[in-house]
Amino acid sequence: MAITPDSKNWTWVVERPCPDCGFDPAAVEFARVPEHVRANAARWPAVLARPDVAVRPDDRTWSALEYGAHVRDVFCIFRSRLELMLSEIDPTFANWDQDETAVAEDYGAQDPATVSADLVAAAGAIADAFAAVPDSALDRRGVRSDGSAFTVRTLAVYFLHDPVHHLHDVGGGSDMGR
Repeated sequence: MAITPDSKNWTWVVERPCPDCGFDPAAVEFARVPEHVRANAARWPAVLARPDVAVRPDDRTWSALEYGAHVRDVFCIFRSRLELMLSEIDPTFANWDQDETAVAEDYGAQDPATVSADLVAAAGAIADAFAAVPDSALDRRGVRSDGSAFTVRTLAVYFLHDPVHHLHDVGGGSDMGR
């Protein structure tokens, strides 16, 4: 069954709390982003080991496996975006259609153990990348293909909301939300 693509512009999460998952952007200290990423990633292996990991709860919602594969890819995409921001002046990010990727990569048929291991590894890589950002680079900019502009600092907040929100979606808990 096909999922209706998410057409929301989630950039508002850098300014106000998410009413769904409880993520509060005001509570995010840039220096703690790596810690939050690692804490989030540490919860995914238990989610991805569930016996019903590939079962969608309804016709409109991804399975925990699909969410895990998406989060793994989010970690990779945002690491690339961070690297662009640190190496180029005002780069524009290539568009990434998460729903198209989910279908093309057949998220729901991927091996949960592989997704789990790859998610944890990708989380470690982006956590390390954020940990290495010097204070002098926090205001470097990047622009999404739709024109939304970020600084390294706001990109971190925007990025962090995604895995926090999706862990909430699959009932995996969070150190950043409710």
